[in-house]
Amino acid sequence: MMPAPPRPSVTPLPPLPLLRAGLVAIWALAGCGPSPVPAPDIAQSYAPEIVTRPLGSQAPGGPRDACWGRQITPALIETVTEQVVDRPAALAADGKVLRPASYRSVTRQAIVRERAELWFRTPCPAEMSPDLIATAQRALAARGLFHGQVTGEMDAPTGRAVRRFQAERGLDSPVLSLAAARDLGLIAVGRHGG
Repeated sequence: MMPAPPRPSVTPLPPLPLLRAGLVAIWALAGCGPSPVPAPDIAQSYAPEIVTRPLGSQAPGGPRDACWGRQITPALIETVTEQVVDRPAALAADGKVLRPASYRSVTRQAIVRERAELWFRTPCPAEMSPDLIATAQRALAARGLFHGQVTGEMDAPTGRAVRRFQAERGLDSPVLSLAAARDLGLIAVGRHGG
């Protein structure tokens, strides 16, 4: 006679209240740890502070001690494809189609927006100290936009982070605007006519 095969061991689940408590604890701990500072309301746009001018224009007027940044925007060109009648339909006197119309595609490019210069207020060079730039790097890192070393230099990673921060507000430029400097807490609100 053969011995009976061993029965699989089954571990019972913990009681339901204990299971729920464990899940709640895991859920609560998932929120622990450093998290980026929430971005301000994206609805706030820098558009009112941007002056658009034709290429080759001088900086806009403004306060005597104002400093300006410039970003050249490329022309926006779209490709338009249209169907045009190549040969019209031939109709009989009673309206019956003897030969259907034939069409061909015509593709052309149209300029939707001309190339232009965007001018915007910036902190003046004397204000762009290593301390201010390091503070900007920390503020951008707190928002999850800057992942480099805090160097106090306006380097390429800092410029990319500034561009990401400002692009959300309608200014696609790596040059720090006065509005962004205020929003990042680098310059007091109300300074420089802002």
